[in-house]
Amino acid sequence: MMVNWKDLFPEPIRTILGRMPPALLDKVEEVRIREGRPLEINAGDTYHFLTPQGSPTSKPDEAYIPLKEVTHRLLDLISNHSLYTLEEELRKGFITIPGGHRIGLAGRTVLSGGRVEYLRDINGFNVRVAREIHGVADRILPYLLDMKSGQVMHTLILSPPQQGKTTLLRDLARQISSGTKLTGVNELVQGIRPRLKVGIVDERSEIAGSYKGVPGFDVGPRTDVMDGCPKAEGMMMMLRSMSPDVLIVDEIGRPEDAEAVMEALHAGVSVIATAHGRDLAELSSRPALRTLIVEQMFQRYVQLQRTSRGMTFRMADGKMRGLQQTEVGGEAFG
Repeated sequence: MMVNWKDLFPEPIRTILGRMPPALLDKVEEVRIREGRPLEINAGDTYHFLTPQGSPTSKPDEAYIPLKEVTHRLLDLISNHSLYTLEEELRKGFITIPGGHRIGLAGRTVLSGGRVEYLRDINGFNVRVAREIHGVADRILPYLLDMKSGQVMHTLILSPPQQGKTTLLRDLARQISSGTKLTGVNELVQGIRPRLKVGIVDERSEIAGSYKGVPGFDVGPRTDVMDGCPKAEGMMMMLRSMSPDVLIVDEIGRPEDAEAVMEALHAGVSVIATAHGRDLAELSSRPALRTLIVEQMFQRYVQLQRTSRGMTFRMADGKMRGLQQTEVGGEAFG
């Protein structure tokens, strides 16, 4: 079940978004609603407030101001009129809805035993728009394949937030699972992509955009999804029950994540994972990831960076012998 992200909002926010210039609307990545403060959007690393007429402005006093009635209606819509059923999501601070759109929440925390029990008095929302873009992995996938064995190399994709990691993962899953033909990238790696069994561990329901367990995005015909499951536990469940050739997981970083990745690699399963970080040096400062890097568990590192010309990526092998920068054609994705 896919959801048009503009339909998530109550009036008058929905009307304001509909009045936006189409070229700008197509680039929207985040919509930020803060009770009593200006309506704001993020469109390709540029931020704008929105007037009641849907026009972008840099002046907060010209912007539409959502009041309590609007934010309460928004919360009612995204919780499907049943907020008490979302206790676990409220504890984590976000809700993922059909279509893979993730809504971050801010408000007053209620503590129990020194830990967050849930959120109440919610007054801030960050709606992150999920998009499916076929072909964004075209330029990167050839570098991740061992053409002699037909296997996918163990790969870690890194970048700061909102650079396109999840969109890239989604298309890598689709292409690896589908086994389509490689053409026009590098004559040394032309051939047929492997049709492999892919397992996605989708803790936040963003990669596959599942609704009631069924993926909303095209993640390939030979792909199984473990939805809403903590990454480390989900990887082990996939290994035990679904015998994947390739495991795909988003945003690793905890010690238990690293342990599960190592378990998968020792079991002969290829892993493609992402992590937040500007570069390999920054990742190496995090103990859990440092272990994976020092022990050379990954065969490829892909560093993404959004530029004014589009998306670039830099590639390094598992021994980090240099980073080769390569341009990705087309507009930035994310």
